[in-house]
Parts: sequence; structure tokens; C-alpha cells
Amino acid sequence: MERLNGRLAEHVIVVSYDAFSEDHFNQAKKLPNLQKLVADGVHTTKLKSVNPTMTYVVHSTMVTGVYPNKHGVSHNNPLQPFVKANNQAWHWYRDDLNVPTIYDVLKANGLTSAGILWPVTAKSSITYNLPEVVAINGENQALKVLKNGSPLYCLGLELKYGQMRKGTSQPYLDDFSTACAVDTIKRKQPNLMLLHLIDLDDTKHAYGTQNQAVDAVIERMDKRLGDIIKATEEAGIMEETVFIVLGDHGQFDVRFKVYLNNLLKQHGLIEETNEWRAYFQSTGGAAYLHIKDGDKEAEAHALAIMNDIVADSKYGVKKLYKRAELDELHVEPSIHYMLEATKGYSFEDDLSDEDVVDLTARGEKYATHGYTTEQENYRCNFIISGKNIKANAQVGEIEMVDVAPTIACILGVKLNGVDGRSLDEVFKDN
Repeated sequence: MERLNGRLAEHVIVVSYDAFSEDHFNQAKKLPNLQKLVADGVHTTKLKSVNPTMTYVVHSTMVTGVYPNKHGVSHNNPLQPFVKANNQAWHWYRDDLNVPTIYDVLKANGLTSAGILWPVTAKSSITYNLPEVVAINGENQALKVLKNGSPLYCLGLELKYGQMRKGTSQPYLDDFSTACAVDTIKRKQPNLMLLHLIDLDDTKHAYGTQNQAVDAVIERMDKRLGDIIKATEEAGIMEETVFIVLGDHGQFDVRFKVYLNNLLKQHGLIEETNEWRAYFQSTGGAAYLHIKDGDKEAEAHALAIMNDIVADSKYGVKKLYKRAELDELHVEPSIHYMLEATKGYSFEDDLSDEDVVDLTARGEKYATHGYTTEQENYRCNFIISGKNIKANAQVGEIEMVDVAPTIACILGVKLNGVDGRSLDEVFKDN
């Protein structure tokens, strides 16, 4: 390996291709830009995510190299019982993480970073930061971005490219994000670029995992990758750049939505006033049981209800996890019980008129994630290509905790206390 200034490459561009899982790799790799990255680099379709397989949880692991039980982000949202989804706060802020990130270490070593809609980065140390934050409860979106990102940088991007967006609708949002990334690569040439693209995830949620809408996204994504590669060429940095393209989780098609909190309410653990002693917070493919502090009676009652739910096939519960098993999954330690859904089922937080809703009977399509990582056909794709990376090679199973240590190795910095390892097998031999 050739190292200059202690680095294998001067630039790393990470494209988080949200929901890019093994079931769509063969389709995507036939398209010209991903095909080139695969041919010039190393890939696997066996990137193992972390539990629960939710975007903010996984992206926190990508930049810290540790499991959720250490970094502290256990869900997209802090617990907010009975708050409607569009009014819920998310784990937007860097302070929600308990450990150092790769971009913190880069800053400490005099290197630069950029983030475009990367989760859990509001008010972070990223040099050029357009964070993923959303206005709720009457907030102003533009002001929230400026307050939590790099103000002049964000303002400049908004003035140049803001007209491309139509709220959070796709494909406009990812086209905007890609334009911002291209502009940043050309003008700022950061040592690390973190780009989060959401089009595929949004489309799978809305239409299911296999349809023409998903096919169209995969085509769009390849064009976006091409725009990013071209930007490095025009900036004169392509020969000193490593590209990483990876998914964060898979998705499964859902026929039945199950409203678990209905059952707690029927048994008196949730009141008509929405006062609660026990509450299920859904991850989609699983649900955490929360108990009011010290309420042992409610815990025993809820455990009995969960055992009944598991025994009744109509609720689609695959397994009840207790704390010892959650330790093995590296789930955040405040969670004592979790139910996982069977494929074809998902869990919802809301109270509903029906305990179980058949989406097929309603003519609806839906897919989701949040299941445990130990599922067939649920691994993610990982492609790494560029300076000092082997060509046309494959690796086997790797883990999401390996991403940050690998970036650190490429950029010649030390990220301490990680659970993962640097993927040294992807680098060219000396």
C-alpha cells in the first residue's frame, strides 16, 4: 500500500444508499456507474447491519464504529407516546451520541468533513454541514437548518439549489442532495464526504420492494453516483479518492399491520386519557416494551400479555426477546423486552379501531424494516473503490461497525474504542 502523509487516500466519499440491500444488488450492478465501482473495487452483499435496523441507529454506527448499546441511539425517535409521527422529534443532534465520531477525529487532526442530510449530525463538528433536521410544531425549516448546520454553507446551497426541492418529496430531495454534494466536492474538496440518499427507502415503504417504482429509483441512483464520480474528476481529485457506497438495512413487504398498544389499552395499562404504565414503541419489524419506572405490577401484567400475543398467530409475532438476548444483539440497555414481527407483519405505535389491519384487503402496498439482522435476504450491499483499493474483488460477511475504522485507516487517523475493525483485506498489497 502506498501511504502519503499517513493516508491511503486524501478523500473518502461515503454514499449511504438507504435500503440498498442484497436483493437489489444484481439489478443495480448492471448499470454503468455502479458497475464501474464494482469492477474497480471490492464488494460484498453480506454487510450485516445493527439492531434495530433503523436508519438513525445504523448511521450512528457507521460513523462511530460501535454498536447501539454504546453509542446510545436506539431508535430514530426518542420515546414520545401518542405523539403523531409528523410531530415527533428525532435523534437529530450530535449530542445524542455517547462516543466520538470519525468526523470529530478528523477535525482534531486538522482534516475536513462534509455532511449532506446525514442523520444525527445537527450541531456537530462537521466542517461543512447540511444536517438532516425537520421542522415540527410550527418551526421554520430554513431557520432550523441554519441554526443546526454550517450557516453560510447551508445558505449558499439553498440559494443555488433550493428550487430543486419540493419539500421532502422524491426524486427531488435526493436530486437536491446530490447537487449539494457535487458542489461541495468541487468547491471544498473535503477529506470526508458523508451523503445520505433516501429515494430507495421512501419508495420501498410506499410501494413495496419489487415494482417499477423501485426499478426507476435504482436507475436514478446510478445517475447520481455518476454525477458524484464526475465531480471528483472535474475537481482533479479522483485519483486521490476512495468511494464507499453502502446500504443501511433491507426491507420486507408487509401485508398485516399490528397495533400492539391496543392490547395494552384493553388490559388497562393505557388509559383513555393516554396515561400509560406500559407502552410499545415500534421499530416497524419489532417493538420495544417501555414500562414506567419502578412499576413491577405493570411489567408482570405486560409480560403476561406479551406471552399471550406470542401464542396467538394472528398477531404475527416471531419471538419475544428478554434482556439477556437483547445483550447479544447489542440493543441499547434501557430496553428490557422486545417483540419481533414475522415477515409479512409490522408493528405500529398508534391506537387503532382494529388490532390487525390487512393491507391487501385494502388494496395497499407497504414495506418496512426494523427487524433483527438475523434474517434471510436482509443483508446490505457494500462497495469500496478507488485509491489503494483492490480491483474486481469480493469479500464475505462484514459488519456495520467496520465502516468507521476503515475510513479512519484510509485517512490515517485513529478512532479509539471501536467494536469493529479496519477492512484491511480490501487494500492493495504492499
